[in-house]
Amino acid sequence: MTTERYRCWAEIDRSSLRHNAAAVRERIGSAELLAVVKANGYGHGMVGVAEALANDAQMFGVANLEEAIALRNSLAHPIIILSPALPDERSTIVERAFIPSISTLEEAGDFSRLARVGAVAINFKIDTGMGRMGVLENDALAVFKKVAALPNIKVHSVSSHLPVANEDAEHTREELLRFGKLIRRFRAEVPGNYKVHVLQSAGVLAFCDPVFDMVRAGLILYGISPLPEFQKILKPVMTWKTRVGLIRDMPKGSSISYGRTFITPRRMRVATLAAGYADGYPRHLSNRDAAVLVRGRRCALLGRVTMDLMMIDVSNIDNVQVGDEVILMGSQGDQEISAAELAERAGTIPWEITTRIGSRVRRIYI
Repeated sequence: MTTERYRCWAEIDRSSLRHNAAAVRERIGSAELLAVVKANGYGHGMVGVAEALANDAQMFGVANLEEAIALRNSLAHPIIILSPALPDERSTIVERAFIPSISTLEEAGDFSRLARVGAVAINFKIDTGMGRMGVLENDALAVFKKVAALPNIKVHSVSSHLPVANEDAEHTREELLRFGKLIRRFRAEVPGNYKVHVLQSAGVLAFCDPVFDMVRAGLILYGISPLPEFQKILKPVMTWKTRVGLIRDMPKGSSISYGRTFITPRRMRVATLAAGYADGYPRHLSNRDAAVLVRGRRCALLGRVTMDLMMIDVSNIDNVQVGDEVILMGSQGDQEISAAELAERAGTIPWEITTRIGSRVRRIYI
C-alpha cells in the first residue's frame, strides 16, 4: 500500500531516530543506552522504533508485560519493565527473562520464589522524590541489603527518577548529589556489578555529569526536547499527515462545527480534513488559534475538532484540491507545526500529543 490510500497517517523517519540516538551517545560517552519505547514508542510505533534503534541501544524499556512480550517477538535485546508488575504477571516475567522494577522487599521475595532455573534479574528502584514507585530514599540501603541477599535474585540495576529535571535545575542537582552519595554507600556495603541509571531525557541534556552507567532516553529519541534550548540538536522523527476530504465556499455568517463556536466573518473557503480527535488530534485545540500546513502555508483551524473531521480556512491558498496532503504536525516548506506548539496551545505536554495519536493512524517508516 502507498500513502495515497491513507486518510490519516504518520511518517516515521528512521534516519532521524538514529541521529537523535547519536546525539544522546555524544553526551553520555561509553554509558549504555536504554531506549524507552513504552506507550507504542511514544506514539511512533514501538516495534518499528526498536528495530530502527537495534544497533544503537543496548536495552529497551517498556511500561508493562504486554509491551515486553510484543517487543520480545521482534528483538532479542534485554527488556526492562519500568512499571510495577501485577502479582499474576510475575511468573511470565520470570519465564520470559524480562527485568522487573522492584519497589518492595515483598515483590523481590515473590520473584525469588518464582525462579525455577537461575536467578531473576531485577531493577531496584529508589524513590528520591518522584513519589510513584521505589523504596523510599531513607530506607533504600536497608531494603537493598535484604533484596540482594535473596537466594534467586540478581540485581541488574539500581535506579531512580528525576521529577523536575525540566523545571527546577537547583532541586535536580541537589537530588542527584543525594542519589550519588547513596549509590556510593550501596557499592561499598553491597558490592556487585549492578548498573546505575537515573538520567532521563531532560537529565541527559542538562545534568549528564555524572552519567552513571546507563541512561533512559525517551522523548529525545523522538526528536522532541523537554528543554527548548536543546531542540536544535535533535531532529523530529514524526510527520503527522491527513488529507483534504472536502472543499466548500461558505457565505458570511455560516456556523462551523458543533456549538457554533465559529461563525464565518466573511465569505470563506473551508476545507474539511479527514482527521479528528478519534485519530488523536486534541479536541482542546478547538478555538485555540491552532493551525495546520497546506502547501507550506499555515491554515487556521475553525471551530471545534470533531471525532473524525475538522475544518480549516484555505481562503488564501490557490488551487487547493480534495486529496491534498495536510500537515497536522511536522514541517512543510519553511514552516513547522511542532509537538511543542500543539502542546502549548492545547494546554498539555508534548508527551501527551504523540502518545495519544490513535491506532487508526497508520505509521509509515521511511
